[in-house]
Amino acid sequence: MCPAYVAGLIGPGDRKSVQPMAARNAEVSYDRLHHFIASGVWDSAPLETELLVAADRMVGGDDAWLIIDDTALPKKGRHSVGVAPQYASALGKNANCQTLVSLTLASAEVPVMVGLRLFLPESWTSDPARLDRAGVPAEHRGYRTKPEIALTEIDRVRTAGVRFGCVLADAGYGLSAPFRQGLSERGLVWAVGIPFKQKVYPANVAMIFPIAGRGRPRQRHIPDVKSVTAQAILETAQWRSVSWRRGTKGRLSARFAAVRVRVADGPPQRIGNMGAQHLPGEEVWVIGEHRSTGERKYYLSNLPADTPLKQLAGAIKARWVCEQGHQQLKEELGLDHFEGRSWTGLHRHALMTMIAYAFLQSRRLSQARGGKKNPRTTPATELARRPPGNPNCSRATATGPLSPLQQNTQS
Repeated sequence: MCPAYVAGLIGPGDRKSVQPMAARNAEVSYDRLHHFIASGVWDSAPLETELLVAADRMVGGDDAWLIIDDTALPKKGRHSVGVAPQYASALGKNANCQTLVSLTLASAEVPVMVGLRLFLPESWTSDPARLDRAGVPAEHRGYRTKPEIALTEIDRVRTAGVRFGCVLADAGYGLSAPFRQGLSERGLVWAVGIPFKQKVYPANVAMIFPIAGRGRPRQRHIPDVKSVTAQAILETAQWRSVSWRRGTKGRLSARFAAVRVRVADGPPQRIGNMGAQHLPGEEVWVIGEHRSTGERKYYLSNLPADTPLKQLAGAIKARWVCEQGHQQLKEELGLDHFEGRSWTGLHRHALMTMIAYAFLQSRRLSQARGGKKNPRTTPATELARRPPGNPNCSRATATGPLSPLQQNTQS
């Protein structure tokens, strides 16, 4: 039934839910297809592992990106698993929806979706009866933040042997100190968005013993300077125009600046009359971006101290391909068309859409290379070895003929 379901997702038709897919396939009944996806007794873990292996074969490598994000599936009612009024990034506002934490493996602007895991709001995790009705497994019933889910998924991907060089995430994840620290503890390189008000210290901050005016001598170190916002520390930095790749309307560029800092995410410590302040943590880059529209964005990255500004900008801007993947999964492969209510059904449907997407990407990569196969270097591995954001690898040459959605490279 798996090939039949994937064929239904790839095939024609505007709606990719179970009933219309079964109606378009004379050999598969609705009952069989529905049973397969919603309640059939089979383990999805081997398929998930095979998807990871295939993705690594296509685009994995030391120059690949692992992109963390989330995508919203708007829903009506309140019975679909995980549905609740919450912020939907795709809509830019609060809406009644389900939210899936996503992992995308990408190289040379070629994305392959490798993970989609449902986020359960507290309104669900605090209601056992609701969890029972949706069939949520016991190990997923406790409340977990999106960054916590993402770290668990990263561990799963790494256990399967998927190769990547850098983890990317937007400010929704980058503002989480435990998330950044979790990546560093795993020995991973990362570049994440942050709010402009994220506090940082100069890289040369020193820890000193304060002089006690009265009473006992102070026993804890404090920083010798105050922390400031990321926006403030970059005000006096040197800004310059950087182009990171070619889009459909020419080179894409913006003004960037980068300064080495120590992020204020260490243990909290009372400092004089300022109350509890976070002590200096890891030394990282703080990066600012001034777009032509007037919009300003800020980022942190633990890339090495000798990393050129152009490479920092290229890492930051490589995240856009996951948005393309989300859009295609929804509009072409029916990720948001699932009409069931259960945890199992939703995750199986999401897995089938990822398998369909990976299959299409493999076909496009093969077509881009003329279908030739080299036993030593496959087209996919040759492509994956190219540096991410390589201007010599445009959308047309990287993926072959795709839908009009993939031609929008202005994100």
